[in-house]
Amino acid sequence: MTVNLAQLAPLAVIIPFLGAALSLVLLRRNALQRAVAIGSLVLTLAVEVTVLFSTWDIGPQAVHLGGWPAPFGVVMVVDQLSSLMLVVSTVVSLAVLVYASGQGVADGDAEGPISIFHPSFLILVAGVSNAFLAGDLFNLYVGFEILLTASYVLMTMGGTVQRIRTGVTYVVVSVISSVLFLISIGMIYAATGTVNMADLSGKLADLPVGTQMQLHLMLLVAFGVKAAVFPLSFWLPDSYPTASAPVTAVFAGLLTKVGVYSVIRTETLLFPGERVDDLLMVVALLTMVVGILGALAQIDIKRMLSFTLISHIGYMVFGVAVGGQNALAATVYYVAHHIVIQTSLFLVAGLVERRGGSTNVDRLAGMARLSPLLALLYLVPALNLGGIPPFSGFLGKTGLLQAGVDQGGVLTYVLVGGAVLVSLLTLLALIRVWNRVFLRSPEDAEYPDPILLAPVPAGSRFLLSSGPVDHRAGRFAGKGDVRLMSSSMLGAASALVAVGVGLTVFAGPLFQLADNAAENLVHPERYVEAVLSPESAPRPVLEGSP
Repeated sequence: MTVNLAQLAPLAVIIPFLGAALSLVLLRRNALQRAVAIGSLVLTLAVEVTVLFSTWDIGPQAVHLGGWPAPFGVVMVVDQLSSLMLVVSTVVSLAVLVYASGQGVADGDAEGPISIFHPSFLILVAGVSNAFLAGDLFNLYVGFEILLTASYVLMTMGGTVQRIRTGVTYVVVSVISSVLFLISIGMIYAATGTVNMADLSGKLADLPVGTQMQLHLMLLVAFGVKAAVFPLSFWLPDSYPTASAPVTAVFAGLLTKVGVYSVIRTETLLFPGERVDDLLMVVALLTMVVGILGALAQIDIKRMLSFTLISHIGYMVFGVAVGGQNALAATVYYVAHHIVIQTSLFLVAGLVERRGGSTNVDRLAGMARLSPLLALLYLVPALNLGGIPPFSGFLGKTGLLQAGVDQGGVLTYVLVGGAVLVSLLTLLALIRVWNRVFLRSPEDAEYPDPILLAPVPAGSRFLLSSGPVDHRAGRFAGKGDVRLMSSSMLGAASALVAVGVGLTVFAGPLFQLADNAAENLVHPERYVEAVLSPESAPRPVLEGSP
């Protein structure tokens, strides 16, 4: 008897929802909540890894919920792209959750309503997973709304004036993009009578060219806001840095990538062709350049990382615009790389804030002396994001640039040159932080903090002690009941940095997986057949059947 393991895919949404419900039942029992949340994500990750290996070298597979055939019922579609995104997103979510739990324990749960954090975080994960698996536009919209609703709670958690102010901006922009997406869905349904993406793949092509272009651009604008492409990225640098370090990290790693994923599906499945490729190339170039110029102008580490996040979304849009199997394969690999590396850097920025008292580079210095491990945890993903060989950032960018050169054309060559320049400027922005924050002596800081000028007590460099500490450093200096960097926080950040290195070590099989994903993307008929053909509908597996 054979079992189709892709049928397990809905559990990637169900398990986090059940974990969130159980966490709500366990309100004010923080230890049990942490155990339930972490256990839920570990179980979810095990299911997603199983699904990933079951789809490694085959075409898309559909899961028809409730036994209703498409396009009438809700369908989830599993292929290499969606299963890889599921695994990577849950890996970083698990690391962030362990980091946040360690931070809560270290702070004595005084930083905010931890009882609300865990169910909200699990609902966010469920929404992200639902978006990656959605086989119709309305279910994709539902996934967006689930994750956005949870993100509203997480962003404003703690109730500070700054978080509420930036949270309002985030909410307004998100609602506007969601309304535009919902209007687009309504217009698409009115024009075609369906919202199933496989069904739309054929029916949209029968519409007049003008109608196709209008619907196409409306979807791109809606997804462009969520992906934070220029000029729709104005909201991100002010919104993300104000949240707590774990929340900022998971937002930076995941939320914009759901928008990028939606753009990939739009361009390869719903509106395949080259009608908007030149527009996407211009948008990609402006996103890269404006983002990195903004990063170079920042003196706050979190804001600098927020602008590099915007800049590197441009590389992903570049790959989609170039199109073709090689470009899409490099894009898939680069999206996975960027989720891990960007999240790692934001977690490390949170550790820097706790250990040094600020994320302002004018106030920080000598951090390598305070914590050599923290210096290493910053340097490795920084070099990776900057594209230094042999890291995954270099491999992904090389794949994108090679695909652009192979395609040719004046605009493409301009974009290739811009991508190389932006990569060098990214390295400049990141290494400037390294030099100022970690290498220079505290006496050379523009506004030296007295806590950085104080002698480093013996044994305090890593701050892994299990008891209270008061080493006159960090945001909680002078509070003897607070550990600045617990072993859980350092362990989670270190593990995620190691995962980023693993993307380099296992680049061969990962690129093969990305190439398989790209091959299915350039053959959308495989997706359509998996969803709409009678053979794809769920059926009992009989004894002895192949």
